[in-house]
Amino acid sequence: MAELRAVVSGVVQGVGFRWWTARRCEQLGLDGGGVNQADGTVLVRARGGSDALEQLLGDLREGTAGRPGTVDEVVSQLQG
Repeated sequence: MAELRAVVSGVVQGVGFRWWTARRCEQLGLDGGGVNQADGTVLVRARGGSDALEQLLGDLREGTAGRPGTVDEVVSQLQG
């Protein structure tokens, strides 16, 4: 089992981004979601298979799968 931790910045609060992240994790068979941070970023944490985590990371960065908001930067750490 691998883990992803990603800090997502941009217009990601108040636009349904956390909801989308939780649904996308579910679709990919991952356990995870997002939490709003005081600085306006969203902290995404997910656990599961490496391929699914890589897909989620790509979706966060590229805006695929109907991702709401505007992402300026994704700083990530993938372990496992």
